[in-house]
Amino acid sequence: MSVEREAMEFDVVIVGAGPAGLSCACRLLQMAQEAGRELEVCVVEKASEIGAHSLSGAVLEPRALDELFPDWKARGAPLNVPVSGDEFYFLFNEQSAAKTPSFLIPKPMHNEGNYVISLGQLVRWLGEQAEAMGANIFPGFAAAEVLIDEQGVVRGVATGDMGVSKSGEHKASFEPGVELRAKYTVFAEGCRGHLGKQMIGRYDLAEGRDPQHYGIGLKEIWEIDPAKHQPGLVVHTAGWPMDDHTEGGGFLYHWEDNKVLLGYIIALDYKNPYLNTFKEFQRWKLHPKISELLAGGKRVSYGARALIKGGYQSLPKLTFPGGLLVGDEAGFLNGAKIKGNHTAMKSGMLAAEALFEALGEGAEGGEDLTAFEASIKDSWVWEELYKARNWSPGLYKLGTKLGSAFLFFDQNIVGGRLPFTLHNDTPDFAHLKPAAECTPIDYPKPDGEITFDLLSSVYLTGTNHEEDQPVHLQLRDPAVPIEHNLPKYAEPAQRYCPAGVYEVVEEDGEQRFQINAQNCIHCKTCDIKDPAQNINWVVPEGGGGPNYANM
Repeated sequence: MSVEREAMEFDVVIVGAGPAGLSCACRLLQMAQEAGRELEVCVVEKASEIGAHSLSGAVLEPRALDELFPDWKARGAPLNVPVSGDEFYFLFNEQSAAKTPSFLIPKPMHNEGNYVISLGQLVRWLGEQAEAMGANIFPGFAAAEVLIDEQGVVRGVATGDMGVSKSGEHKASFEPGVELRAKYTVFAEGCRGHLGKQMIGRYDLAEGRDPQHYGIGLKEIWEIDPAKHQPGLVVHTAGWPMDDHTEGGGFLYHWEDNKVLLGYIIALDYKNPYLNTFKEFQRWKLHPKISELLAGGKRVSYGARALIKGGYQSLPKLTFPGGLLVGDEAGFLNGAKIKGNHTAMKSGMLAAEALFEALGEGAEGGEDLTAFEASIKDSWVWEELYKARNWSPGLYKLGTKLGSAFLFFDQNIVGGRLPFTLHNDTPDFAHLKPAAECTPIDYPKPDGEITFDLLSSVYLTGTNHEEDQPVHLQLRDPAVPIEHNLPKYAEPAQRYCPAGVYEVVEEDGEQRFQINAQNCIHCKTCDIKDPAQNINWVVPEGGGGPNYANM
């Protein structure tokens, strides 16, 4: 049944109110004010409020922020904790560790001049700046469809219908989506964006590039004993609990108010289907280097998010008729720095500059703004990604120990300018080995003090979805989980999902694949790691998902 939608007209529609999308909006409106022009800019965000879906480590390099708002301190930007020190530990096993001397740490991992922050706080502040300049920001509305005309030109997006039942019927609360039409549309949904992946496929934007690569980042916020708190101290770990050929590592950042931000990142090209991402994070905390700090403290937050880390070799073409990809939608994270917020912001700012030039008097829009990609290649973002291009594939090919030695040489001796570029040509999901070739992993039971169970952790995310709505985790073939993934891979969705969304349950002697969509924290790991590529993550009703406060 066709539904008539209202339509709103804008010069630019930005999908996603993260650091890239909001920096794009701010820069556009800055230039409009300086030129005495009026621009209609819309930012649409699926979270219930700005920042509610934002999750990052995070240590922020302020370079892009300095360029966007040189007076950010006077404006009250939430950068309150400058980095006071860097420590890096190699964990040999569950008890022993060695501190790496500073001169052996790759230069990009040094954090002098950076800040320990909450990304949620930063994007809320960026949203305030954009709104003050006249941006139309619509949180709680999920962009569900791209509007494409008969010539293949993107003309905006449509938000999802609200009040549709699981069976597809219109409930009494039904409200049709709204068409947000624009001369240009910027896709800034973050890692593995629902619409961005469609655009990459439709316009063959990844042709000739390496497959994109990803990690899963799990994070908690703890309030610890004030006597142990060292504001601004940045700690990273490598080694245990990962083996030498599974890329992963931990972080622990001393923030403000006796709080520490800690988490664990696992590359999604891991091989053992028995690996449980959540339980790996929990057992990492049992290492004395971590547990001694947390002892007597209180966990206050939990969350998880996939991150995009293919870098230079995996960047897609960034433009297509009427549209642009910015931030983690494209993959601007610098793996060597373990940072992507500053590059995401700069990509949004450069997109704004290309858009502003194109939006002259009487402009109809819809062109392929190749000037944006040219400006990226002429910027410090491109230089950063080029120098870091061998980081992740170096670890993949050489393993943690030998790879670390290679990366020290690559980054500290030759400055990322080796005369060759390494590649990882296999998609992450294709690395998974059959369960019969792997050993199940015996994880310790949660103790309720340092380590916790999954459901109590998901509770801390504040996740909620309207229960009677179409399931947003779509199976291309419902038979695949039980008939293919279970016998071959012991159905790994039960373990790679950090929110307990997927279960294999037994009913009347038969096994059934169950999807607990209410638990979904929008991390996108299932869309990436499913070995059959059978799971398609699409947006649920706007306003659903996690409600992170300061992640």
